[in-house]
Amino acid sequence: MMETVRRWRSDWRFPTGVLCAYRFFSTVKPLDPFSVPYLTGPDKNLTTEQVSNDIFPVWSYSYLCVLVPVFLLTDWLRYKPVVVLQCVALFINTAMLLWTESVGAMQASRFVLGVAAACGVATSSYIYSIIDEKWYWKATSYCGSAKHLGYMLGSALGQLLVSFNLITYDNILVLTLALIAVALLASLLLPTPRQSMFFRHRRAARRTSRDASITQEHNIQAQQIYTVESETVRQPQSDARNEEEENVSKCEDQTKKDGRVLLQMWRDILDCYSSRRLLYWSVWWILATVGFNHMGGYSQVLWENVAPSRNNSVYNGGVEAVSHLLGAAVAYGVGFADINWEVRGQPVLSVCTGLVGATLFLMTFINNIWICYASYVVCCCMETLSMTVATYQIAADLSTERYALVFGANTFAALTLQNIMTSIVVDSEGLGLDIVVQFIIYSSYFTAIAIAFALHALWWTTRSGNKELKPLDNNETELNPDPTLSEPKLKSVKN
Repeated sequence: MMETVRRWRSDWRFPTGVLCAYRFFSTVKPLDPFSVPYLTGPDKNLTTEQVSNDIFPVWSYSYLCVLVPVFLLTDWLRYKPVVVLQCVALFINTAMLLWTESVGAMQASRFVLGVAAACGVATSSYIYSIIDEKWYWKATSYCGSAKHLGYMLGSALGQLLVSFNLITYDNILVLTLALIAVALLASLLLPTPRQSMFFRHRRAARRTSRDASITQEHNIQAQQIYTVESETVRQPQSDARNEEEENVSKCEDQTKKDGRVLLQMWRDILDCYSSRRLLYWSVWWILATVGFNHMGGYSQVLWENVAPSRNNSVYNGGVEAVSHLLGAAVAYGVGFADINWEVRGQPVLSVCTGLVGATLFLMTFINNIWICYASYVVCCCMETLSMTVATYQIAADLSTERYALVFGANTFAALTLQNIMTSIVVDSEGLGLDIVVQFIIYSSYFTAIAIAFALHALWWTTRSGNKELKPLDNNETELNPDPTLSEPKLKSVKN
């Protein structure tokens, strides 16, 4: 019986199923689409300016501050403790929203939420350290579907509860706490990986080899003790001193190993970005992530400005549910599209980014909440399409270790740029601009990205179309390939 349970737990279905349950229950957040109405309503009685300029920016700052330490701890602690930490942070954030009221307390809750967001690196990479590589695609699909389903059902549930006035906002938070408690239980059931990708890579094999050598050494010592009586006399003080020196030596060796790991990670990052194609897609991913984070984070503030929740019915949850549903359909459809994304990807990115810029202009200047809702849905679909294509292009030639490194570096760069924009445009310590002016800047930002990458796509297409014919020694000809496509694939340097 125990052997059957052990086999079941070691199968790829068990950790995948538990992680899917965790991601589902941790993302069912019925109050998220109504966070601005909740904070500006009678429950908290804050102003829209306080929410937009004083409270919301804290999330971006905390996310950036803890991202690198959490990334390193995730690998060092082998994922599971950081997954549990994320769930605990979500619980604390929800509890603070429920039982505190001041601006400072709301800022603290946003800081904790930023810590939870940074811990997302553990949930997104955990499954790759626990299952066999042949199951990566299925596990990724299942976990991603569970996440989108959680967001969609949470938004739809929140809309139903608010529209029919079934329970109060505070009771919705109590329900969220119960769901997070279920997610916490699921996180505790996750098996701990035997090795991580960097610091403890193949640690078990090294330990086995070391234990074997120690056992052999002890056997030799025992034989010597048995055959040579003089060696049976031990010197306790000498043994203690040798043991202390051995422990110090082990600590120094571990420090050197960790330093070599960090150096190797840095070299891997530089090697990855030496590819022009990967660099191109990464730059777009970084710039677009900044814009999409601002759009998603402050859309509710714009909607509150257009149609205050105190005087109008709010359908934020329904809009979020539709956005996630259509986004999942778009992501699913991309996988079946018979398109050469290496050739068509750049024009698609330019068109999608340009549509987002135009839609944000429409959302900003047409003072109609339904236009705002429809524009938001369009922007989310364009975000899903373009980010799916870009993510695929970045990850296509990367090993699992390099995938984590490159996207970690891209995320750090995006958060750095996002914090710069937040501190200048949004934060009350900076310009503290009105929400309408903010969205004018966001729409202009996307338009500028679209123009820049459209020009690059035009240049690249023209250059590819004017390939020169190069004579060969046998009087045949071949096309001189584009240098951006002739670089060696990164897969050739996988570990």
